[in-house]
Amino acid sequence: MSKDDEAQVRIFGTVISTYTRIVQITSEEAGLIHQTIATPANSPQNRHPFGKVPVVKVDGLELIESVSIAHYLDNAHNQAALQPFEPSHRAVMDKWVAIANNYLFPLFEEGLVMPWIMHRVAGYPLDPERINNALPQISRALGFLELELQNDGAWTVIAGETGITLADVFLYPILRSLELTPQGEVGIAQCDHIKAWLETLKNRPSIAATRWEIEKG
Repeated sequence: MSKDDEAQVRIFGTVISTYTRIVQITSEEAGLIHQTIATPANSPQNRHPFGKVPVVKVDGLELIESVSIAHYLDNAHNQAALQPFEPSHRAVMDKWVAIANNYLFPLFEEGLVMPWIMHRVAGYPLDPERINNALPQISRALGFLELELQNDGAWTVIAGETGITLADVFLYPILRSLELTPQGEVGIAQCDHIKAWLETLKNRPSIAATRWEIEKG
């Protein structure tokens, strides 16, 4: 029997995807065998009512929305190890997950990540105007994150015995995808605290096990 046949979590989503990877990392942290079935957003095979990815099947459930999926996997299979017990710390974690999803992902994805993916994978020409227009906002966002980490550790200070929380799980793929673009790499290289945080997490087993192919080259 193959690992795919044994999969406890089936993830339907695009292979190079921030949110597919978030679910993969959470599954790894929970010790769950997972299988990713390549399913494009807005395809007939995608059962998300709004055409997003991923859709996940686990424990007889079909789940959508990565926040809900990650919480379920951690609560049901990991004794909530990725969530602080202290309510105030959990609120901080939730704040950073929301910042990641509502502000950082749209800014980084639209401004840099997607233009470079479409250029590298599909051969589309880059749109310099689109990239240049996004760079000042991306720079400000990185400056904000760097200052937060420098002043009080931001999301990292709330980690429990596991060393990370769902805040790290959501933030890592978003910042790592930005770092894989030329402009993002330059920007993050100037942020000592962000760079150190990324380097530390790169060696974590759940992160290493879910590397994108573009990271392995």
